[in-house]
Amino acid sequence: MEPDNGTRISEFLLLGLSEEPDLQPLLFGLFLSMYLITVLGNLLIVLAVSSDSHLHTPMYFFLSNLSFADICFTSTTIPKMLVNIQTQSKVITYGGCITQMYFFTLFAGLDNFLLTVMAYDRFVAICHPLHYTVIMHPRLCGQLVLLSWIMSALHSLLQSLMTLQLSFLPLLPIPHFSCELNQMIQLACSDTFLNNLVMYFAAVLVGGGPLAGILYSYYKIVSSIRGMSSAQGKYKAFSTCASHLSVVSLFYLTSLGVYLSSAVTHSSHSSATASVMYTVVTPMLNPFIYSLRNKDINGALKRFLGMTGRKITE
Repeated sequence: MEPDNGTRISEFLLLGLSEEPDLQPLLFGLFLSMYLITVLGNLLIVLAVSSDSHLHTPMYFFLSNLSFADICFTSTTIPKMLVNIQTQSKVITYGGCITQMYFFTLFAGLDNFLLTVMAYDRFVAICHPLHYTVIMHPRLCGQLVLLSWIMSALHSLLQSLMTLQLSFLPLLPIPHFSCELNQMIQLACSDTFLNNLVMYFAAVLVGGGPLAGILYSYYKIVSSIRGMSSAQGKYKAFSTCASHLSVVSLFYLTSLGVYLSSAVTHSSHSSATASVMYTVVTPMLNPFIYSLRNKDINGALKRFLGMTGRKITE
């Protein structure tokens, strides 16, 4: 019998990371803690950058946008997962699933583009320091962030519209804690050749293109640093890239780990567990990576928290 068209499906079942009842309280506490740390850490970065005039520079402007994107990225999946655990329900509506998939794809792509923009910013700062303020003027910075939003939104809209054309069985169980694009395509009952083609083609453009830009930027940065005669200059140049390079490595290595785990093991449960790394752990660690040994961020956070504390006591 032919399955109903996807638009008639009312609900899906999100199976989550484990169906063991004894593990549900542990998962709830663990993910609630990580979510709160992620939101608080990234929110502090955004507030510190916006409230401190010393941090009104392109590098920290891009950082605050990345922190905002990480808050939104985590918020697309974890709250729904926590609600399902707390209510002992695995149900997500069809509309909710498509909406979650849209915003998940949107903010994952936005993270990707923002990391590329930040790599370009570091490239200009190190390879063209005398022209940095001329090249990275506020208008260009705003345009780069706006372009990142537009490209991410268009990519996510394309994938969501194509998913809407697929057919699914009623109350289809999704072996994941979120409605992830690849999972949705794999579980569809209709022909998914075009969806797979577009998904992999977009992955090359949206994932491979920015990665190539980041690698090229760091190739030029390393070449420029090697040409410096001063050891102190080399250390200072490298230290300005260390945090960004750590975040880039964490983001792409965890994403690659998810891909390899699904490709090698063909296990949806392994893929869901691995995806926790880049959907939850990476956004949680980013504020710590950027604030670690960063005197500007640490100083801004202390001033912001001190100012907030005084307002509360008054």
